[in-house]
Amino acid sequence: MGNRHSRASGRLIWLCAAIFVASMSLSAAVPAQASAEIESRIEATIPGLEAYIAEGMKAFDVPGLAIGIVAGDRLVYAKGFGVRSKTGGEPVDTRTVFQIGSTTKGFLATTMAIMVDRGKLRWDDRVVDLYPDFQMKDPWVTREFRAFDLLAQRSGLPPYANDAMPSLGYDEAAMIRSLRDVEPVSSFRTTFAYTNITHLLAGRILARLDDAADWNAVVSKELLVPLGMSETTFTAEAIAASSNHADGYEAAPDGSKPLPFTPLFPYRLGGAGDLNSNIEDAAKWVRLQLGNGTYDGHRLVSPENLAVTRTPKVAGNDKNFYALGWAVTETPNGAVVWHNGGTPSFGAYIGLQLDRGVGVVVLTNEQNVGFPDAVGAWVLDRILDNPMVDHVANTLKLWQAKFITDTKTYAKPPNPRPFPPLDGLAGSFINPSFGKGAIRREGDSLILELMATHAQLKLEPWDGDVFTARLLPIGQFAAAVPSIGTGFAQFQIDAAGQLGSLRLSFEGQTYDFRRE
Repeated sequence: MGNRHSRASGRLIWLCAAIFVASMSLSAAVPAQASAEIESRIEATIPGLEAYIAEGMKAFDVPGLAIGIVAGDRLVYAKGFGVRSKTGGEPVDTRTVFQIGSTTKGFLATTMAIMVDRGKLRWDDRVVDLYPDFQMKDPWVTREFRAFDLLAQRSGLPPYANDAMPSLGYDEAAMIRSLRDVEPVSSFRTTFAYTNITHLLAGRILARLDDAADWNAVVSKELLVPLGMSETTFTAEAIAASSNHADGYEAAPDGSKPLPFTPLFPYRLGGAGDLNSNIEDAAKWVRLQLGNGTYDGHRLVSPENLAVTRTPKVAGNDKNFYALGWAVTETPNGAVVWHNGGTPSFGAYIGLQLDRGVGVVVLTNEQNVGFPDAVGAWVLDRILDNPMVDHVANTLKLWQAKFITDTKTYAKPPNPRPFPPLDGLAGSFINPSFGKGAIRREGDSLILELMATHAQLKLEPWDGDVFTARLLPIGQFAAAVPSIGTGFAQFQIDAAGQLGSLRLSFEGQTYDFRRE
C-alpha cells in the first residue's frame, strides 16, 4: 500500500500464510467432524482466546476488536473487545461497523460466480470482448486476458500496480486506463502479484452485465439484501453516519494514532475493498460460504461456481495459493480458505475451514499490521488441533522489525550531498498514468501538483538530487494519512546535460515524469 501500509490491496496477504507455515507438516487433513464436536472445541477455546485477544490488543495498542466464530449454520460465539474510539470510550459490540478492506474481494468473486450461473458470463470470456477499452502493455496479454484473470493475482503486473492512484484522487476510468502503461515484471499467469485495479475493472464489467449503476448495486441486490446484511455499506459517509461505528487508527510502536475517514481510499476501489460491515452481518456471509451457496434454505449461487472461486490459480509457495478473491493455505489438519483486509486505519480477517464447516471473522479499528490475521490463525489452529504457535508474538516481532527498517530508509543522511538549485527544477512534467504535473518552488521545498486531481506532493531535499515526497493533506486530501504518500523523487539529467525527467517512487511503485 518507502513506508508501505496494508490497504484494501491486502498488502499483508501472505503474512497469515507465513503464520500458518510456521506449523506445517505433511500430515493429511482429518475427516469431517460433526458440528457438535466443533462447537465443543470452540467452547473450550473461548477462555484462552479472550485472554489472548486482550494481551494482543495491548501489545499492538488496538483500541477495539470484534470477533465471530460460525459453526455450520450458526454464529456460536461473538463478542466485542475494547472501544470504538479512544476519545468516546463506547464499547465495541457485535454490531459495531468497521471497514473490512480486501475481504470484500470474496464478495466480488461470488457476484462473478452468480453471473456465470445466470449465463451472463463465462469464466473464460475474453476481457476485451466484455470491455473493449481494456488494454495491457503487451498486446498478446490484452487479447488473452480472461474474466477469471481479473481476480487471480497473476497478471504479470508489478505488485500493487498503480495503487497510489485512488489516494491521489483519480477516478475509476483513469485507473483502469492506466493499466496499459504499466510495464510487466513477470510472464502472464506465472507469478503471484497482488493488484487492486483489475478487481475494479471486474466490478465495472459485472455492473454492465447486470444492467446496474455500479458493482455496489450488484452486490447489494445479489448478496447483501438476500443475506439480510442491512448494516453493510460502501462509503465513508455511510460508516461515519452509523450510530455504532468504530473510528480508525494508524498503527505505530509508540501508540496508535487516530485517522479520519476519507472518501478516496478504499472506497474508490469498489469490489477490491470498499465494504463496511460488522460481525452480525459478516457471520451471514460466512454462513453462505459454509453452506456452499445456500442461506436459510435459499440457493444464491451454485456450489460448482462457488468452488471455482476457491480453487488455487497461482502459488505463493508449496503451501500457500491464491484463488479468486480468496487465498488457500494448507495446514497440518486441513486447508484454510481466507482473506485479510487492510485499509489505512482498519484491519480484517475472514477464514474458513470448509471440511469442518467452521469460519472466523476478526475486525479491528487499527491498520492491519498482522494482528487480526494472527488472532484468526490462532483460533483455527485450536479448532483444527494444529501445533501451538504464538502467532501474535511472532507477528509483533515482524512488524516492529519492519517499522525499524522503514524508519531507517527515510532517515536523513548524516552528510547529505549538496542540493541542486531549486528554481532550476521547476517546470511542467508528464506521466502516462498521472497525466500532467507542475513543479514549483515553495520556500526550501518543491511542490509537485498533479493537474488532473490537484493532489500536491511536497518534495523536500534529502540527499543531492533525491527528495522525499509526501502527499499534502489539503482539499479533498485533507483526511489523507500522514504516512501515505511518503516516497522519494529523483531528478535525472539527460545525455545533453539537461534536466530531462523526474522519477517518483511512491507507494511501492516507480513513475517516470518526462519534462515537457
